[in-house]
Amino acid sequence: MAQKETNEGAPAKKSNKVIPIILGVVLIGGIFFGIKEYIYYSKHVDTDDAQIDADISPVVARVGGYVDSINFEENSHVNKGQVLVQIDPRDYKIKLEQAKAAQVGASAGVNVGQSEIFTSSSNSAVAKANVVSAQARLDKVRKDYERYANLVKDGSITQQQFDQAKSDLEVAQANFVAAKDQYKAAQQQISTTRSQLQVTNTGVNLKQVDVDYANLQLSYTDIKAPASGTASKKNVQLGQLVQAGQTLFNIVNDNSLFITANFKETQLEHIRNGQKVEMEIDAYPDMKLEGVVYNFSPATGAKFSLLPPDNATGNFVKVVQRVPVKIKINGAKEDLAKLRAGMSVDVSVLIKD
Repeated sequence: MAQKETNEGAPAKKSNKVIPIILGVVLIGGIFFGIKEYIYYSKHVDTDDAQIDADISPVVARVGGYVDSINFEENSHVNKGQVLVQIDPRDYKIKLEQAKAAQVGASAGVNVGQSEIFTSSSNSAVAKANVVSAQARLDKVRKDYERYANLVKDGSITQQQFDQAKSDLEVAQANFVAAKDQYKAAQQQISTTRSQLQVTNTGVNLKQVDVDYANLQLSYTDIKAPASGTASKKNVQLGQLVQAGQTLFNIVNDNSLFITANFKETQLEHIRNGQKVEMEIDAYPDMKLEGVVYNFSPATGAKFSLLPPDNATGNFVKVVQRVPVKIKINGAKEDLAKLRAGMSVDVSVLIKD
């Protein structure tokens, strides 16, 4: 009976030794894990609130009209300057021809104005010659009058002859005044014609502006890629009537991918530009990419929201804000080619070597 009790007590003692061993292993593992985590987080700042972004160029119609042709497929690569959509240009060609015709008419007005200036200059020269002639005639008649005035005193000539000399002097004076007035009027006519020509030249310049504008509008019927990249979000069909300002599609620019990581404001103390970044893409967990901190947003994400919070309303609740940080991606081309804007990313910034 005593032997039986001894055999039953052995398993109990063995069980009592296993539990402390298990607890010890767990404790050591916990300590090791805690030390490891402490060392990691003393050198890294992590966030999973991050995504891939890219420069996206919206392509907008600058003139209205019916779509004549579409020269690309959605999600295909396009090159900068490539004509992707063509709007029916016939209306704009007619407007260009109208502008050119108006310019030709205005240019003809310039030629007429120049001819008038030439004619006015000729008239002015004739008027000036008439002034010189009238001046010479007046000088001769005045001398005759003075001589006849002396002769009439001593009776060498009759009173009738003297009166005729006086009349000739008055006529010569009137002709001289009239010649000067005609010359002055001719000079004023030249000035007036030149002013009119300046106005006409201004009109020609305005018509040239109209031609340039019509040319510009016509060029807008060829909708070109503003940058090289992948065309996506196509929102245009053949024969569709588009309006000026309407977005037709978007282009995700080549080599423009970057990470936007939204760090808590309490995590920014040790983050600096140029620090090394390790990142893991949710879609490709086996792909390990690196990058560098490039710059910081000037405001928190909440401040850029449609309805930013207003803490002056009296219902203040302190919430930790997040600040967007831009991170440049370094990696092989074949890896970067797999990435798409909007993918989720886990980011770890190395703040200590």
